[in-house]
Amino acid sequence: MFESEFLTYSNQSKQAYRQVIAQAVKSLCDLWPERPFTGRNALALNELVPTNFLPEDGSPIEDMVPILRDVIANSVVVSHPATAAHLHCPPLVASLAAEVVISALNQSMDSFDQAPIATVVEQKIIAWLCSEARLPAGSGGTFTTGGSQSNYMGLLLARDAFLHERWNWSAQRDGLPPETPKLRILCSEVAHFTVKKSAAQLGLGTNAVVPVAVDDHFRMDPSALSQALDQLRRQRLLPMAVVATAGTTDFGSIDPLLEIADLVRSYGPWLHVDAAYGGALLFSALHRDKLAGLEKADSVAIDFHKLFWQPIPASVFLLGDARHFDTIEMHADYLNPEIHDGEGIPNLVTTSLLTSRRFDALKLWICCQSLGRSKLAAMIDRTIQLANHSAGLISNSRSLQLMCEPQLSTVVFRYVPSQTEISADELNLAIRRQLFDHGQAVIGQTRVRNLQCLKLTCLNPTVTEAQMEELVRATSDLGAALEPGMKAAQE
Repeated sequence: MFESEFLTYSNQSKQAYRQVIAQAVKSLCDLWPERPFTGRNALALNELVPTNFLPEDGSPIEDMVPILRDVIANSVVVSHPATAAHLHCPPLVASLAAEVVISALNQSMDSFDQAPIATVVEQKIIAWLCSEARLPAGSGGTFTTGGSQSNYMGLLLARDAFLHERWNWSAQRDGLPPETPKLRILCSEVAHFTVKKSAAQLGLGTNAVVPVAVDDHFRMDPSALSQALDQLRRQRLLPMAVVATAGTTDFGSIDPLLEIADLVRSYGPWLHVDAAYGGALLFSALHRDKLAGLEKADSVAIDFHKLFWQPIPASVFLLGDARHFDTIEMHADYLNPEIHDGEGIPNLVTTSLLTSRRFDALKLWICCQSLGRSKLAAMIDRTIQLANHSAGLISNSRSLQLMCEPQLSTVVFRYVPSQTEISADELNLAIRRQLFDHGQAVIGQTRVRNLQCLKLTCLNPTVTEAQMEELVRATSDLGAALEPGMKAAQE
């Protein structure tokens, strides 16, 4: 009765699966939007989504096409040349094919008996990534859902390592000690917001995060870090971790990792490197040297759903000494009994914050095999070229101001109105909003030194210089078109 609803060993179920996948692919290809976004607001989209999600009787898959049509038509097209707002990449076709297999097999990565070869694949890919990052022998890691989870893991293990080394204290067993309010985390003033978010989730509070000044290229200043560490020592506060960033979200800035690593070693705290964005440079012969010092980190976060062009989620957390995973290890008799450790049965739940987890390592494997190192490197380098080209266009524009030379593949700039009485902040917000609302372009926004700015994130290596020129020109032209109306409104 239910056989055709599942993919099983029967010919009937296999045929049903082929038909459903074919219909979904056909809908996607036939209905692929030509604009970056429709421009519909949340209220209009709300009208498209009914509330009867579970009717009494089901319908054939052909009747689902209208649902797919609405979803496809009203999504942001991440592969469109005019989509350049976030670190949100167009996924590779090879990885999309791998996603079909991942979903159909539905392996859960928590125990070996649920994901036998998947477990081995993930272990081997982790070992390879540790080697690429030149982490020492005894390193390890786990796949994660994104940089947020990876950064949280780095600070969780840093906290637990600090408590154990200083007071022989187990947070897993005993909770937080009374001295916890003295713990501090240092990071640059433009580090990812998940550093503060992690501090809050770890019971330390956001006030435990100490911001460190940056230079003109928004990189952490080692001398400012040294001063901050000295001040904490004088205040009898306890620096448990330093977070360095290899690729800030706005500027792609890479902190001077070698200097920071040497400084951190002299003071003692854990060094976590948030390389969620910039970790891809490990595979670029032209830019790999920018990550010098990464090998000295205690932990590293790298995202593959950015400059590796993988479907979300695809990220990894690497650990310089895999023995630190022991502080989060727990056993369940039904899942990973302790006897398995002695028998050499690998249950990856012991190294993850998650229990059920997808076989995301497969799509990275398929992608790397499909592309090869040289093409992957060329794609990474191409995005940096596009950012530099766009920055040159902005620098040569009379109405646009470049806020910082690109460090990776992001470009931060702002429109400067021709008349000083016009609010530049309001005008820049209006430019981004109108481009989005009209479905013309999806570009980013941010604030730099209390100035409202725009941002281009170049993650699509298929985009041409001419298309970037068109996007920059559209921004400039719209700013000029909006100026008279804004001046009249402010008068």
